Amino acid sequence: MRWLRERTQHITDQLDAAYAQPGLHWLTDEAEHERALAYLTSGTGYQLTLYDESTRYVLLVYPAGATP
Repeated sequence: MRWLRERTQHITDQLDAAYAQPGLHWLTDEAEHERALAYLTSGTGYQLTLYDESTRYVLLVYPAGATP
């Protein structure tokens, strides 16, 4: 989760304000963090997608030892 938070922050720092909003919201959404942790602890990967006009950022995390 630390990696996902750090990458989300790095990406939102580079996006225009309107495109950064979903990522900024995700960074403060504790319920969604709990959901992500539930996926990871059950052995399932979690995906977060951010985008702007020309680029899509897909962040995927998997539990250690899991096959994507």
